[in-house]
Amino acid sequence: MSDVRGALLAVGTQKGLFLGRSPDRRTWEFSGPHFQMNAIYSVGIDRRGGRTRLLVGADSSHWGPSVWWSDDLGASWQEPSKPAVRFPERTGASLERVWQLQPAGAEAPGVVYAGTEPAALFRSTDGGESFSLVDALWDHPQREHWGAGFGGQGMHTVVTDPRDPDVLAVAVSSGGVYRTTDGGHAWEPSNTGLKADFLPDRFPEYGQCVHKMARDATDPDRLYLQNHGGVYRSDDAGRNWTSISGNLPADFGFGVAAHPHTSGTAYLFPLDADYARLPVDRRCRIFRTTDAGETWQPLETGLPHENHYGVVLRDALCTDDADPAGVYFGNRNGEVYGSPDGGEHWSLLTSHLPDVLCVRASSL
Repeated sequence: MSDVRGALLAVGTQKGLFLGRSPDRRTWEFSGPHFQMNAIYSVGIDRRGGRTRLLVGADSSHWGPSVWWSDDLGASWQEPSKPAVRFPERTGASLERVWQLQPAGAEAPGVVYAGTEPAALFRSTDGGESFSLVDALWDHPQREHWGAGFGGQGMHTVVTDPRDPDVLAVAVSSGGVYRTTDGGHAWEPSNTGLKADFLPDRFPEYGQCVHKMARDATDPDRLYLQNHGGVYRSDDAGRNWTSISGNLPADFGFGVAAHPHTSGTAYLFPLDADYARLPVDRRCRIFRTTDAGETWQPLETGLPHENHYGVVLRDALCTDDADPAGVYFGNRNGEVYGSPDGGEHWSLLTSHLPDVLCVRASSL
């Protein structure tokens, strides 16, 4: 755990990146937009190796998608001379979007993963400056049968295992969860118990529309998952899933985030349903579990109490790594809210931004 000396908040929007700095997580100053008029679907914050590197997946409607990095907290940005993420010619595919930039842990120095659209996994060994396609997952016989979610076919989640650099789980919309234990040479679907109401077989081997997945703070085998209609937990690293919708007012939503230090604690922002993508009861509320999904409690102190229509997307809910933990979310209204005490109290950090697509936070 880390003492709070300062905090960084990276907010990716439909029209650029905004960076927030705070000395105490209560007062914030924002700069931006960086990458003006670029849609920022993915941000990674890598604090390994004694420096803080920001990684950004920027998508220009004119120039196309690219990955940039900064080692000076956004004062300057670097782009490789050749595309960092590029499909080999043999695939016949071209990059449409970088959905995820996920630094691995201390178990894999220099390794950064990128999840893309079309759904594929790329791996970097130089801190995100260049990437290579993970061929075995692209060549998996089930991949050609994956569908596309409402927002496209994206590999949007990469979860590493701090105990073993060869263990990795990814999530695809709409393909489901896949897992490797040998560094990516072999992959198996890990969807037992996950429902797909939109398919003839409601519990298929693959094809689920997973929205987001997060790893528990202290038990690497425990995962939380927000599905397209369903909230789940796995206690065996994704091999089997159990519904934990419990007393939630709805089981549809996009994001899920785990507390950085406390086992059994996770956060959601429920929406009515896939056919009514609005906050439940038109109230702005985060729901938190402290018992691994057995029960959920609404958190709304400091959040708006009038009718609210801001939808939180899959990568727009996150925690920082401080103690006490901060929790943050942004919505399609262009608002960003934060809590410096694990969700007990909230405040509006900034507003009137373009659609918020992703939020990442870190102590400094």
